[in-house]
Formats: sequence, C-alpha cells, structure tokens
Amino acid sequence: MSIRRRFLSALLLGAVALTGSVASAQTQTILNVSYDPTRELYREFNEAFAKHWRETTGKRVNVQQSHGGSGSQARAVIDGLEADVVTLALAYDIDAIAEHAGLLPKDWQGKLPHNNAPYASTLAFLVRKGNPKNIKDWDDLTRSDVQVITPNPKTSGVARWNYLAMWGYALRRELGDDYISKLKNNGTAPEVVAAQQKAQEFVAAIYRNVPVLDRAARGATNTFIQRRIGDVLVNWENEILLGAAELDKAGLEMVIPPVSILAEPVVAIVDRNVDRKGTREVAQAYLEYLYSPVGQDIAGKNYYRPVCPEAAAKYAHQFPALELFTIDDVFGGWHEANRVHFADGGKFDQIYKPSR
Repeated sequence: MSIRRRFLSALLLGAVALTGSVASAQTQTILNVSYDPTRELYREFNEAFAKHWRETTGKRVNVQQSHGGSGSQARAVIDGLEADVVTLALAYDIDAIAEHAGLLPKDWQGKLPHNNAPYASTLAFLVRKGNPKNIKDWDDLTRSDVQVITPNPKTSGVARWNYLAMWGYALRRELGDDYISKLKNNGTAPEVVAAQQKAQEFVAAIYRNVPVLDRAARGATNTFIQRRIGDVLVNWENEILLGAAELDKAGLEMVIPPVSILAEPVVAIVDRNVDRKGTREVAQAYLEYLYSPVGQDIAGKNYYRPVCPEAAAKYAHQFPALELFTIDDVFGGWHEANRVHFADGGKFDQIYKPSR
C-alpha cells in the first residue's frame, strides 16, 4: 500500500471506527482504544494474539480497534466508549480516564513492565524531496521561510511530544550538555529561569510558522501530503519509517533531528469495563503478550523501538542513533508538563496565537 493510502485511508473510517472480524456467539470480543499511528501495528498484533489465545486456551477472541488523536480517544472512553484496554500515546491521557471517569485506579502505571510502556518511539521530520528549505534541525523550524505542520496539542498525543521536544531542545541549547542536572537540581536558578524564557520564545517562533492545527497525527499527514501545505511535517519516527520505501515516489524524504525526546506510549486495562463485561482474563493476556518475544518482534517490524533487549538489538539497525531525553528528565513527568504547558491558560495557550 502506498504511503498516501496507508496514511490517509483511515480517515474515511472516522475517529472511533471499529474494525475486526465478525465474531461468533462463542467468541469473546475486546475493544482496544488506541491512537492514530498504531493501526498497522495492532492489525498484525491482534492476529498473532488471537492465534496464541486459541492455541493456549482453546478459546477464540475478536479484537476490535478504535483509532484517533490520543486526547480525543481518552475523552471518548471517559464519555462511554467501552474500551477493554487503552493503548495511548501518553500516560497523561490514561491518567485523565482514571481521574475523570474512575474506570481504572490512579496508580495504574507500573502494573505492567517498563511502567506500562511496551515500546517507544521518537520524532522525525518529513520534508519535500530534495529538502529545498535545507531543514536539518529544530532551529530551522523557527525560520520565517519555513511552514511547519504539527497537530494540536490539545487533542493529539504526538503533538504534545512534538511541543515538548522543541522545548527540551531549546533548554539543552541554552544550558549546555549538563542541562538535565541543572534542571533537576536548581530549577529556580537565574540561569535556568532565563533558559526557560528562551525556550518559550523558541517554541513560540515555531508555532508562528504553523498555518493549521489538525486534531491528530493522520490529519496532519493528510494536510502535508495530500493538501501539500507546509515545508516540514513533525511526526512519529515509526510512522515515517513505516512508509520509508514509498517516500521517494511520494516526493518526500525523512530528516532526523539529532536531539529529541524519548516518546513512551503506554497501555492499560480499563478495570471497570473488563469486570462488567467479564473480559479481564483475555484483556490482561492481550497486554502481557505485547511484552512477549512475538509482541516485541511485531513492534520492531512496525518501527517502534522494542523494550526487550533481544528485540531492541535485532532492530537497532533501522533506528538512527540519537541523543534522547525523557519527559521526567526535563519536565518532571506528565502531570507537571500538562499543568505548565497544556492546561487551559498554560504555556501553549500563551504562545499559540492562531491567525484570524
């Protein structure tokens, strides 16, 4: 399937379209509510898990999928979308489900290995063929001659990762190689306060170059590829690598910024739903299978960075070597990042001034 068709065909299905084979009355059905770019990953994983479940238990399972912007998906679950499991772009979205709907405990993270993150990713740039604007790094996104396409951080998980990567890069540039130590040990030092102000100005300069904010990653991809708006798309590394073979044909190429953020999508059981539906056993096994050799291999094949050392070594050749910082290192975790940057009236609302 071409990069255009793969990136965009899902748009026809709607934000919470359900997919899955027709289930018989004897088949248990579970719903995985996920974010936009995981369609290919879970299409392959669901088939493998269904086979594994039948071979080990003699039972059949039908896994349905729902995809959309990570924040929008969390709100759909809060509003009644009956997810058995959620596999979202950031921990804060699952925290919101726990806090606002009480569908799972607030201490949900840590109940699965690697803090409930079975794979990781980072960010990459997609530019026009030949890279006519010579875009190489985050600094280039502040230039007045560069239009940047990135989704809305209010609704999209990757958009929040994009924003935080910009901010963290600026802090590293201002504070030097030991920036993480300075941020953790003396966040109120004049040097750090000045660097935070410079970072805000840096990110604001990038968002002045954003002509439109789509709700989710695939919508932003549509804007960049189909509508041909913008000079650079900031998107998931796995999303761009997945279509790498088709980039030249589509008139595109990939650029990897050398410093970025380690994005750790997370997964969780929606406890109240599985207990009401009687699906806890299969839902638990489903998420645990993500950490199995089969699950980790499927993650690597779909250009997610596996957390299992053996799978990580097997697929290391397809990932560029980068300097990666974490959200805990630079922002104090998701709750603090959301409070400072994405809550109403936060830094994002202060810096993003849409054109009228």
